[in-house]
Amino acid sequence: MNTENSNSKVFFQLDPEELTNITLDKNEGQITDSGSLAINTGEFTGRSPKDRFIVKDELTEDKVDWGEINMPFSTEDYLQLKQEVLNYLEDKDVFKRFAYAGALEEYRLNLEVITEHPWSNLFAYNMFLRPDKAELDSFKKDWTVIDAPGFLADPGKHNTRQSNFAVISFKDKTVLIGGTGYTGEIKKGIFSALNFILPVEHHVLPMHCSANVGKDDDTAIFFGLSGTGKTTLSADPSRKLIGDDEHGWTPDDRIFNFEGGCYAKVINLDKESEPDIFNAIKKGSLLENVIIHDGKVDFADTSITQNTRVSYPIHHINNIQKPSVGENPKNIFFLTADAFGVLPPVSKLTSNQAAYHFISGYTSKIAGTEAGIVDPVPSFSACFGAPFMPLHPAVYAEMLSEKIDKSGANVWLINTGWTGGAYGVGSRIKLKYTRAMVNAILDGELDPKYSYEKYHIHSVFGVAQPRSCPGVPDKVLSPRATWDDDKAYYTAAFKLSNAFRKNFEKFEAEANEDIRRSGPQRFDF
Repeated sequence: MNTENSNSKVFFQLDPEELTNITLDKNEGQITDSGSLAINTGEFTGRSPKDRFIVKDELTEDKVDWGEINMPFSTEDYLQLKQEVLNYLEDKDVFKRFAYAGALEEYRLNLEVITEHPWSNLFAYNMFLRPDKAELDSFKKDWTVIDAPGFLADPGKHNTRQSNFAVISFKDKTVLIGGTGYTGEIKKGIFSALNFILPVEHHVLPMHCSANVGKDDDTAIFFGLSGTGKTTLSADPSRKLIGDDEHGWTPDDRIFNFEGGCYAKVINLDKESEPDIFNAIKKGSLLENVIIHDGKVDFADTSITQNTRVSYPIHHINNIQKPSVGENPKNIFFLTADAFGVLPPVSKLTSNQAAYHFISGYTSKIAGTEAGIVDPVPSFSACFGAPFMPLHPAVYAEMLSEKIDKSGANVWLINTGWTGGAYGVGSRIKLKYTRAMVNAILDGELDPKYSYEKYHIHSVFGVAQPRSCPGVPDKVLSPRATWDDDKAYYTAAFKLSNAFRKNFEKFEAEANEDIRRSGPQRFDF
């Protein structure tokens, strides 16, 4: 965008206070009792994966895994759409900033972010890394993000699905967003770009994970989809936070954060159970789609959406790693929120099981999250982040397997979902128990080597579940023992195992026999 030649007024590199004040002046937000800014993103309160496109050209045609997730967009349609978005912004005040993604300079992506709303620019300030004044003087952009929520596409004219869109052009090095005010599209657009650039150009594995590091420089990474606990479990007062969502694993075995902030879910946020996130919500933070009464946020009120969020710069967390880089990981956690209540709350995976579960990327949807959902529904997202992965999942899985074998990292499956029955019958596994399990692993109190005395092999899922764990009742460790009805438990367990196997059919051609054999048992009802 050639903003210098437009008729609009360009507000450049404003700080959080200035962006907050303009938002208030425009009557687009309000201040809470914590000093944070609260806004409403409008019609869209989450990403719209069916409206994300990648321009199909000579750079992407033979590399992108085209399909329902990575939908092609023609160069001609993209150029027309981009020009119309720029024309739309010509007579409007816009907010522009320079930022970058990638805590390691050799893999850094310099960004120009142009937004229609001041609060969207505050989000970019919070979530991307912030150059200092010296860096600004010599800043040269690599990629541009253009965010215009007020521009509505015409599907018949622009060949979009509906009026909202997020289009990524690797040739033009641009993320073009319109028709939606949900700020997560900004960060996930750049994440998607990095998920193509880093493996193809640098042999860096991009990961949808959080990461932290202990006092002995032992790095832990936490893979997981939204709502599984990535942000919560990585925000540990006894360990330094590297980042909460997007990281790279380099050829020389360093883990680095892509971002400069955190984007946390705040549904039912409680100061006692999640103090780091609660205390990070202060002046400069941006709350989205929460309900406020007399300046006080009601975190339990989901009348707008269950996907209530807050973004804040990483320095709002007290205990952080500077810079946001860690050494070779010692422990890798796959997080899932199993609403069927049948997976063990903690289990040790073999390397082949790790590959199977990484390719599967399981969690579950529960009643109320989407129209028509009454019972729990299994949800699979390859590599725990399929909507952001332009390449075939096997590319990322092979890279991860290589790195696990080389590093000797231990891989664990953590179920942060239900116990004692499915959603609606059982209860969510207590966070204090999940933390105790993770801490026992990080402190070396759970032996990663299998033995019959210490582990039980689950009869359906084949994973090794520990028989005991400090701070956790033995009964909690066995999902079957928490149910009142053995038959009902195994019926639910086999129902989920069959869903795993059905989902994995589309990956079998790319997976070797050892990985294929590492899935759960099948049962024909």
